[in-house]
Amino acid sequence: MSTDYFDWRGCYGGWHATFPLRRRRPVIGITGNYGEKGCELAEGYYRSLLRAGAVPLIVPPYEECDAMADMLERVDGLLLSGGGDLNPLFMGEEPIPELHSVNYRRDKAELLLIRMAYDRQVPMLGICRGIQMLTVALGGTLYQDIGAQAPDGPFIKHDQSLQRGVPSHTVEVCTEGILHRLFQGGRLAVNSFHHQAVREPGPLLRVCAKAPDGIVEAVESAEYKSVLGVQWHPECFIEQGDESMLPLFRWLTAEAASFAGARDLHRRSVVLDSHCDTPMFFEQGIRIEQRDSRILVDLHKMDEGGLNTSIMVAYLPQKERNGTGHRQAREYADLQLSRIRQMVEDNREYVGLACTPDDVYRLHREGRKAIMQGIENGYAIGRELGLLKHYRDQGVVYLTLCHNGDNEICDSARGQNEHGGLSVFGREAVAEMNRLGMMIDLSHASEKTFYDVLELSSVPVVCSHSSARALCDVPRNLTDAQMKALAGRGGVAQVTLYEGFLRKDGNASIEDVMSHLYHMIDVMGVEHVGIGTDFDGDGGVPGCAAANEVVNLTRRMLAEGLTEDEIRLIWGGNFLRVMREVQHAAVC
Repeated sequence: MSTDYFDWRGCYGGWHATFPLRRRRPVIGITGNYGEKGCELAEGYYRSLLRAGAVPLIVPPYEECDAMADMLERVDGLLLSGGGDLNPLFMGEEPIPELHSVNYRRDKAELLLIRMAYDRQVPMLGICRGIQMLTVALGGTLYQDIGAQAPDGPFIKHDQSLQRGVPSHTVEVCTEGILHRLFQGGRLAVNSFHHQAVREPGPLLRVCAKAPDGIVEAVESAEYKSVLGVQWHPECFIEQGDESMLPLFRWLTAEAASFAGARDLHRRSVVLDSHCDTPMFFEQGIRIEQRDSRILVDLHKMDEGGLNTSIMVAYLPQKERNGTGHRQAREYADLQLSRIRQMVEDNREYVGLACTPDDVYRLHREGRKAIMQGIENGYAIGRELGLLKHYRDQGVVYLTLCHNGDNEICDSARGQNEHGGLSVFGREAVAEMNRLGMMIDLSHASEKTFYDVLELSSVPVVCSHSSARALCDVPRNLTDAQMKALAGRGGVAQVTLYEGFLRKDGNASIEDVMSHLYHMIDVMGVEHVGIGTDFDGDGGVPGCAAANEVVNLTRRMLAEGLTEDEIRLIWGGNFLRVMREVQHAAVC
C-alpha cells in the first residue's frame, strides 16, 4: 500500500485550498441506537446524509432537557434511526407476548427530543423505529405486533429474510404531500424489517403510504411542517449503490438548510408581531415565563419561533356607551396595561418594556425580548380626550380606534354607520394622537372612517392586523384602493392570521397567509406590509398556529425569493419606521 494513503496532511491542504468557496452545509443530528458498548450507529445513516450534502452528527440518548434544548439550537435537522421496540408503557399499554426487546432510556430520550424538536420546527425524518417514535411523540398509537393486533392480520411479510438492500414488497404512495412530491406517487419497492407499526397517526400526522395489506408505511405532517417518517430502511439501498431512495435524504437536507437560513435570519433581526391578545388570559393566572397550552404566546414559544418583539394589547369588547360603561372600560384598560408591565418586570432578565423603536433595537442587542403596549378599541377613552395622554404616558404605542361596533370616536366596519366615519370627537382624538406621538390603528374601522383619518392625520397610520378583501371579502379587510391610499401616505398594513379574514369558509392555512401577504406586497410594495398575528385573539392557522411557528413564515418568504432586507421590513422594519415617524413628529 502506498504511503500516500496515510498522508492526511495532503487531504487537509486540499480542503483548505477550497475554503473561500465553501458554503455551510446543514448539520443533521442522527439518534444513536444502543449496542453492547452503549451508543452505536449503522454506517448507512450518516453515509446517506453525506451523500445528500449534509453534515451528520450523532446524538446519543440522554434525558437532560437543558442539554437537549442547547443541542437543538445547534442542529438544523434530525434523522431518527431504527432500532428496537418501543416500550408500550409509553402509550399507556401493557406489553403483549409478541413484544421484542425494548430500551427504556432510549425511548424516553427520543420521545422528549421529538416533542422539543417539533415545537422548534426542526425538520425530521424518521426511519423504521423512527416513524414509530414520531407517531407516539405526536399523539398517535402503534401496533405492538402487527401479526397479533392488526385487523384480520397482515397478508404480506413485513420482516424480510432477504439482504437489507433488496426490496421485499411494495407500498402505495398517497396522491398528495411530501412523499408524493418526492416520488411522483405510485408504487415504491421497499425493504421491510419490523413487526411493530403505526396504528393511528394522531392529530399532527397523516398517512402518506400503505402496504398492500393496509399497514401504514409512511406518515408526514398534517400541519404544513417538515416532518416525514417511513417504515422501511432507505439507507440500506444507498449502501448498496442504489440511489432510488436518495430523495428522502436530499429532502431532509434541503429542509434543514431552509430552516437554518430562516432561524439564523431571526437571530440577527428584530422580528415583530404587531398585534397579540395574550393579556386577555392574564386573569386566568397564566405566567408568560411558563409554557402554557392555554395561550399561543409565552416566552418559551417566542424563543422557539424566533419572535423577539410583541405588541401586546389591552383588548376591550364594545359595551354600553354611557358613564358607567366608559368608566369600567378605562379601569379595565388600566388593569390590563398594569398586568403587561408587571409581567415584564417579573421577567426583566429575559424581556424588557419598549416604548420606542430604539428600545426595541437596544433590547435585541442585549438578547432580551421586547414587549410593547397597545389598546384595542378607543372605547377605553370614552369621551375623555385627556385619557390619550394618560395612556401615552404609560408607554402605549398605538390605539385601535374601534372594534366590532361604533363608539364615540368613529364607525366600525361592523357598526351601524352612526357618525358617517369619524365623529367630531374622533377628529379631535386624531389630532391629539398626532400631537402625543401615539400611532393610529385603523384595523376594524369602516371605510369612511379609514379615509377620514387618512385625510386628517399629519403622520402615517397603520392597520395592525388586517388582510386583503380581494382574497376574502369581509368588511373587516382592506380593499386594494384602501391599501394603495394607505401606502401613498406612508402607512403600513399588517396581514393577520385570523382564519375568517383569510378565507370566508374559515378553513385557512399558512398557504392563505402567504397569498394575502404577497397580494398586499403586489398592491402596496414591500415597504408597506407587515404581520400582525392576532395570536390569542383567535389568530393562528395550521403551519403558523402559535409564536413558536412564526419561523415557518420566514421559510416561506425565503423560498419565494424575498431578500433578507425585504423580510426584515416585513418582520417589523416597516412598522417601526412608521412608529419612529409618528413619535419624531410629536417630539419636534
